Amino acid sequence: MRMLKSLLRASGSLILVSGGVAAQAQDRVDGVKPTSTVASDKTGATATGTDENGEIVVTGSYARSLRAATETKRRADYGVDSISSTDIGKFPTQNVAEALQMIPGVTITRPRGEGLYVSVRGLGPQFQSTLLNGSTVALNDMIENGGANGRQFRFEMLPAEFTSSIDVVKTPTANMTEGALGGNIDVKTFHPLDVGTKTTVNLRGTYTSQTDKVKPNATVITSATNASGTFGILAGAQYWQKAVRNDRFLNFGWNLDKFTAPASGGLATGLYTPTRTRPTIETEDRKRISGMVSAQWRPSPEFLTTLDILATRLDVAYDEFGLDIYPDDASVAGHRPVIVPGSVKLDGDTVVGATINDVRFMASREYSLNRHDLLNIGLRQTWDSDAWHASGAVNWSSAHSYHPNYDEGTVRSRAIFFAPLTYDASAGYKTIPTFTTTTDATNPANYQLYQFNIAPKDSKDWDFYTRADLSHDFDGFITKLAAGGEYHWRKRDYFRRDFNVNPAANTPLSSLGSGAYEQLPYDDFLKGVSGNTVRTFLVPVTQAYLDAFFTPAVQNSPLTAGDLRSSFVVKEKIWGAYARADYGFDVGAVPVTGNLGVRYVHTDQVASGTLTTGSVATPASFPKTFNNWLPSFNLRAELTHDLIGRLAASRVLTRPNVTDSAPRITVSTDAPTASGGNPQLVPFLATQFDGSLEWYFNRAGSLTGAVFYKAMDDYITQQNVNIDIPGRGTVLLSTQVNGGDAKVYGVEAAYNQVFTFLPAPFDGLGVQASYTHTSVKARYTAGARPIRDELIGLSKNSANITGFYEKGPISTRLSYVWRDRYLSGTGSTTQAPVYTAPFGSLDGNISVKASDRVTFSLEAINLSGAHLYTYNDDENRFGEINYWGRTVLFGVRAEF
Repeated sequence: MRMLKSLLRASGSLILVSGGVAAQAQDRVDGVKPTSTVASDKTGATATGTDENGEIVVTGSYARSLRAATETKRRADYGVDSISSTDIGKFPTQNVAEALQMIPGVTITRPRGEGLYVSVRGLGPQFQSTLLNGSTVALNDMIENGGANGRQFRFEMLPAEFTSSIDVVKTPTANMTEGALGGNIDVKTFHPLDVGTKTTVNLRGTYTSQTDKVKPNATVITSATNASGTFGILAGAQYWQKAVRNDRFLNFGWNLDKFTAPASGGLATGLYTPTRTRPTIETEDRKRISGMVSAQWRPSPEFLTTLDILATRLDVAYDEFGLDIYPDDASVAGHRPVIVPGSVKLDGDTVVGATINDVRFMASREYSLNRHDLLNIGLRQTWDSDAWHASGAVNWSSAHSYHPNYDEGTVRSRAIFFAPLTYDASAGYKTIPTFTTTTDATNPANYQLYQFNIAPKDSKDWDFYTRADLSHDFDGFITKLAAGGEYHWRKRDYFRRDFNVNPAANTPLSSLGSGAYEQLPYDDFLKGVSGNTVRTFLVPVTQAYLDAFFTPAVQNSPLTAGDLRSSFVVKEKIWGAYARADYGFDVGAVPVTGNLGVRYVHTDQVASGTLTTGSVATPASFPKTFNNWLPSFNLRAELTHDLIGRLAASRVLTRPNVTDSAPRITVSTDAPTASGGNPQLVPFLATQFDGSLEWYFNRAGSLTGAVFYKAMDDYITQQNVNIDIPGRGTVLLSTQVNGGDAKVYGVEAAYNQVFTFLPAPFDGLGVQASYTHTSVKARYTAGARPIRDELIGLSKNSANITGFYEKGPISTRLSYVWRDRYLSGTGSTTQAPVYTAPFGSLDGNISVKASDRVTFSLEAINLSGAHLYTYNDDENRFGEINYWGRTVLFGVRAEF
């Protein structure tokens, strides 16, 4: 105990030294500012007020949200950032993920303009652990196109209007469920005993500029409690709809040495040329129906029982119109692309321009109805006496992502022609490259039928979680001892099959009749982007292809070996236990508090799938056990009333992505080789350290800074490894393996304040801003390509700033969120890595209170009309250009 006290006192002294100068500055500011601050209260009563101690109290809705988040961060005994709802059914943004990006160190991905996945401190979505009301939750998967994603939570499944607050924990404690190398994200919904008796109705329209359509949204939340406040019930329902159109010039990569053979043009070695490229228009009709019920019973001040139920169904009808161009594909018999040597235009090792003969052009229509269902049921019981505290929780959830019918399961209708291609990419990745041909892409007489494909997917995820906790308060150096345990069971069952129909070679498109095709129904593809490419072309009609090719015989065909190896089941049984001690002592006049603990986790995993050797399929299961000890330490020093310093250290883990662990293995028939998943993977592990200094200069204002460091081991990379296959012995498997290492470190800074010291009417002004710089030291491989100092999804710099004004009935804010470029694809031995270029979005909101109960609002997203770009390792190697336009939401909210 003496050694522990000495260690903790030394840590507290270290914070004292680092914070001494700032503390003196705080004292000086306190000596100058109080008079003007108090005076401003008297002139700005509608925006601010004072409590009984004379301290400023903000009353604007966004300012109240900032104050709640500030108080959460200030009082926590660990490192956390929060976002709070401005009122019941009134979250600061229309999307939960888009609200999270206002937190320091948090970035998001926005496919087609909708916030979907969240990254924390440079680590991608799979490294976060998302909880719903403190419990784990099942995960919906991607089924729109090809592969599954695994552990990423889709934030579009949570209505923002149901969300009370979100905590992003960056320095965990021993009692927190493991699973995050980045952050523990706990989403909390509304509860009746917090809300009281109240009903809100929110009616909005959502306009998207690319579709020029308005779709309706409606949310109703009602809460009621009895007169004694011992029982309450809350219910909510939402219907949400949005029309989406994304114009996309899409490239699938730049390949090395594709035209070196004499028959392909005899290009010199060491040069990169573009592969498959597609001008395409993606459309979505998105509909979400959600409901929630929460009931609470508090028969005495000590007992509280809470039941939460959340259900969501999201339907996304996806329809894509594209023209695929294959400069280097020789898979069709009788055709081989040949580069014209005299046409080659070089820039270093990049062929930025050339003419290539006999290139396949493919008119493609892809349709799917993608349904995502999520059901979560949680029951919690707490008991708090004077010194004893006990709690228990049980939670069950299921996530189902699927296509309601086979004929809605990623239906790909295609028609092809072969022609010369001339391309020129010398203008850079922000300009559409020249992609022209001498053949008319709008003339149906030029097309032949090509392989028809339907690829239905069915991803089922079940999650059962239960835990029990017991703690006791003490006086003295140890202020609390806590212990607990939990059991977590999860199962992912993923199914995919492919129906393929190959029409006879050279069958003309016209054989299906004129109803099998149409011209591209849009004449303004990427209208704001310069460049000479094919912007109009013919597209197939999905229903005509279904009628012609998806016959009863095809529908009832047996599963192929390829179908069997695409499907898998991964089960996890996790037992966890922890012990935690909270402490408190003084270093001079500085109170120091914190916690020290350890968590033990035992994981039993069974990954099951099918191994294929030629056409022979063999079921196989691979058990794997993990045992991990995860210590944690947090220290909080209250240097002054307004200045807080923190230190933290912990060992954390993220389990392998289920898609990487699944034994989706294909074994060669004539060589001891195989490719696919690796069921022998072990978790990512990291040791992390954090330090922060936080100045809370008033109840709604703060200036904070943090430094962080994560040393990751057992990093999963792509390599070749020997594995034992039943009946075949040892084979060389091309797969994911543990073995890379990475160190992530950086700094965060955040500032928010309501300028109550300004004279009226300017005392309603406020600002919220943050900046994060992240660096990485990493060594791993993608095939034989070494990757140095890069991680997927890590932006070195990210920042956001929000200016807002709240005075009387007016509330308005303008936000800009920006992130630096990041690695989005590692490439391989012969393919260049892919980077997403820097991207920023300007968003705004204004609301007017017509009365105490009625508010009108107008919100706009991507006001500047930003485009999202990618490129391939070199800015001359074009990648993607995406434009989803602007979104405008308008409506009225009423409270009863």
